[in-house]
Amino acid sequence: MKRWVLLLALLLVACGAPVPAPAQDVVSLGAGRLRGTVAADHRLFQGIPYAAPPIGPLRWRPPQPVAAWTGVRDATAPGARCPQPGAEGSEDCLFLNVTTPADTHERHPVLVWVHGGAFLGGSGDTYDARELAARGDLVVVTLNYRLGALGWLAHPALAHEGGAGNFGLLDQQAALRWVRDNIAAFGGDPARVTVAGESAGAMSVCDHLVSPGSAGLFRAAIVQSGPCQAHATAAAAAQASTAYAANVGCADPATAASCLRALPFAALLTAPRYYDLAGVPVAGPVTGEALLPANPVDAIASGAAARVPVMVGVTRDEFTLFLAQQYAATGKTVTAADYPPALAKVFGAGAPAVAGEYPLAAYDSAPRALAAALTDSAFACVARDMASSLSRTAPVYAYEFDDPHAPAPDSLSRTPFPLGAAHSLELPYLFGDGRSLDDGQRQLSAEMIADWAAFVRTGAPGPGWPRFDPAHEQVRTLAPGETQVSAGYATAHHCDFWAAHRLR
Repeated sequence: MKRWVLLLALLLVACGAPVPAPAQDVVSLGAGRLRGTVAADHRLFQGIPYAAPPIGPLRWRPPQPVAAWTGVRDATAPGARCPQPGAEGSEDCLFLNVTTPADTHERHPVLVWVHGGAFLGGSGDTYDARELAARGDLVVVTLNYRLGALGWLAHPALAHEGGAGNFGLLDQQAALRWVRDNIAAFGGDPARVTVAGESAGAMSVCDHLVSPGSAGLFRAAIVQSGPCQAHATAAAAAQASTAYAANVGCADPATAASCLRALPFAALLTAPRYYDLAGVPVAGPVTGEALLPANPVDAIASGAAARVPVMVGVTRDEFTLFLAQQYAATGKTVTAADYPPALAKVFGAGAPAVAGEYPLAAYDSAPRALAAALTDSAFACVARDMASSLSRTAPVYAYEFDDPHAPAPDSLSRTPFPLGAAHSLELPYLFGDGRSLDDGQRQLSAEMIADWAAFVRTGAPGPGWPRFDPAHEQVRTLAPGETQVSAGYATAHHCDFWAAHRLR
């Protein structure tokens, strides 16, 4: 049959008749065929399962292979989001989305994006990758992974080969293996995969840099605003998880696993509290066992990270976002009188030293003073330390997003202090259609997309980005109309102070 089809095609060519092109909205994978959507400048395939549904007996187990399907599976709409507070979801949520350029005649570099959300919320489909794929000439993969207690509960009764907890990290590794095995069908190059993420997604990227199970699954990494130190030890996570199980009615260690698996997922939308990041509770990755042997910041400092090119950066005013969220929820903000106790809550006996380094008189408001101290301690200087360590074994490129007028979500528009370049506000410059940006910001967006795409394509973001080295500490400033490279980042963020006082 194939022989006759080929003969017919040759005959049509000889007669000058057009040969029908293969349908670009259908791809064939090992598990079955998919139909997505095709536009003038991109293709989009959504809701692709990369693992079996982690439900019933597979709840709190490592992800299992996806079952094959017959016929052509519809991939024109996102799959369900993972269960999370305040949103509908389903435990059957291990889906990813693939956006490609319209051109399918060459192998394109691949960006795998891990979403943020404090390991409690978020999903891959909230990132519109059409513009990034089309303008950057990339294949972009966004993915879901298990969240909250369902993704990170580290109860000893739920231990697996890699230790306890970290089911969300196992999901991400399964997605990276899926990309390795399947992305060529979408026009992607499995030999040119960059793993990237912001916030909790960036923390996950740090984990992949040091986890044995992630070795060889990517050739470069991007860490955006990642407080990668905010990981719990196995002992702390086990203690918090045991208390969590007791609180939901599963206190008996002998029956805890079956008891927890029998609960409806709606009873598990809260999460155990493993770690406080400057007063913000975190429940996520667990270190000290086979899957993640050490805190990634410590592993990176010791030279144990993957030797791949890394782009690492922060926003200038990271912590104003969290203070704005607190104000939106409570209607209260930090006053001058609140400043010393707020520092004491985070830094304990070190608070007076922090107050001396960040005096209220140097800032236009108490929230901005507090945000500066927390930004520098939890984000900026951690990023600088990681860049220094990573640069010893592979190329590193560092940036700081510093648009003081970056658009903020409507829910935070009435905050009584300026947000500046707050946590996550660089994301609309990489994803989204730019309607909220002015002309200068749109130009910055175009430059950022080009630089990120160049890094994914070559391992270097372009000629305007010098490699970071500890002797000069060059950091690229990302702001409208400004492309300067500065060596004053560590001074601006008081990094010598934080290194001397070890209050992080």
